Amino acid sequence: MSFGSIIAVVFLVFVATTIFKGVRIVPQGYKWIVQRLGKYHTTLNPGLNFVIPYIDEIAYKVTTKDIVLDIPSQEVITRDNAVLLMNAVAYINLTTPEKAVYGIENYTWAIQNLVQTSLRSIVGEMDLDDALSSRDHIKAKLKAAISDDISDWGITLKTVEIQDIQPSSTMQSAMEAQAAAERQRRATVTRADGEKQAAILEADGRLEASRRDAEAQVVLAEASQKAIEMVTSAVGDKEIPVAYLLGEQYIKSMQEMAKSNNAKTVVLPADVMNTIRGVMGRGS
Repeated sequence: MSFGSIIAVVFLVFVATTIFKGVRIVPQGYKWIVQRLGKYHTTLNPGLNFVIPYIDEIAYKVTTKDIVLDIPSQEVITRDNAVLLMNAVAYINLTTPEKAVYGIENYTWAIQNLVQTSLRSIVGEMDLDDALSSRDHIKAKLKAAISDDISDWGITLKTVEIQDIQPSSTMQSAMEAQAAAERQRRATVTRADGEKQAAILEADGRLEASRRDAEAQVVLAEASQKAIEMVTSAVGDKEIPVAYLLGEQYIKSMQEMAKSNNAKTVVLPADVMNTIRGVMGRGS
């Protein structure tokens, strides 16, 4: 190959390289940061772009899509000294790529640490019960705490979510013991209330029974009084009819005692013979 041919080939290679370096096609979803002689010059948007070959260079290729940052799990201490294990996830977008690459060394690492620090500060002002039941409140305060800081880096915080909140193993054991003690206390209170109500009902039953017995005795006494008054009115001053009625009632009582299965002894009056003579004499 002649010297002229070599020169031509070298020239064609140089031209092709120059065109390749001067024409840049940026894909959708990305922005490219251009440096001119080591200094920031411009940002290339998606599509066809032209730069000065050998002077301008592509320093950074930055995505404009939303970026998901996983915030590692960490121990957080609440205001009442309870230890929680918490992790989160943040969704960010690089609205100004040149600020993100020139404003901070590593924006992903910085945001992760910023979220962790803010999370410890927010939860540290809350009690355990509030921290476990107030995810939306923590989320809102966390977003407000870090949005202004990362905006200086040209980054927008779309949202941040609390993925998981779990007590530490020691706290879980303590909470389980507390829950068991609370259930035992409730069972004891319920059992005591039941026994109290049963005792009240039993006392009320005894009181009602005593009241009914007293009323029955009063009724019987009134009935006996009326019967005596009727007998007295009927016999007047005569003693024989009265004695006869009393003796008749006495005999009936003796007969009922004799018919009873549990009756082992029949009690007879001491003057039974005189009573029989009186009855026989009255009958004749």
